[in-house]
This record gives sequence, C-alpha cells and structure tokens, in this order.
Amino acid sequence: MPIEGIFNSTIGLLGKSIDLRAKNQNLISSNIANAETPNFVPKTLVFEQELQGALKGQKGGQHSSAMPNARHIPLRGAGGGSSLQSVTGRVIETPAKTPGKDGNAVELEDEMGKMAENQVMFNASVQLLTKKFEGLRSAIKGAL
Repeated sequence: MPIEGIFNSTIGLLGKSIDLRAKNQNLISSNIANAETPNFVPKTLVFEQELQGALKGQKGGQHSSAMPNARHIPLRGAGGGSSLQSVTGRVIETPAKTPGKDGNAVELEDEMGKMAENQVMFNASVQLLTKKFEGLRSAIKGAL
C-alpha cells in the first residue's frame, strides 16, 4: 500500500497550503524589497480556489466505481492526492490603485498587511499539521 493512502486528505491539504503560503511569502517579500524600484508592479500567489477545487475533486473521486466503499483507503490513482499535489496557484499582478510618480505600484501598508495575514495562515497550518502528527504518534504508541 502506498504511504499516501495512510494519511487523510487533511494532512495533504495542510502540507500543500504550507508550501503555497511559503511561495506567497516570497512574492510579498519581493514586493516590499522593490518598493522603490521604478515601474515595479507587485505580484501575489492566488491558490485558495484552486486548492478547494482539488479537494472537492479528490473527495468526489473517492465515491467512484474504483472505490467500492467510502471508508476504504484510496489507492494511488483512485482519487488520491494527485489532484491536490498538482495545485500550483497563479501569480497575478496586484498593482496599487494610485501608482507613484515613478510608476511603482507597491503600497507598503497593503503589502505588510498581506504579509501578516499570510504568516498567520502559515502558522495556523503548521500548528494544525503538528497536532495531526501528534495524534498519529499517540495512536501508534497506544496512548489514547
């Protein structure tokens, strides 16, 4: 049995969310670093809807004819994490409503707010993933 079949979709979702939020943090940091660069347009990574769609598709695949019972552990290719792992997000430009005289479209306050929100979501995902693994460790040890 593949190792992916042991873990539920929550662990895969949290892991993917952490990866995407780290990429978004890099883009936001780049925007802040280029706040003085003429004609720079800030970018952000949009992935929430794509992630939700992949998760819905994954859950829908578990009830297909390849899975006789919804409680069975899915095998690779039978609604497993492949669609979730293919989520990469889209990089879009997010210019300020009023660019500066030099054409720079970065608003530092907006970027700092995005960075704080992204960091909170990243930390929450890490904490939830940690709790999931602690639960697995407790189950393995038989300490429940």
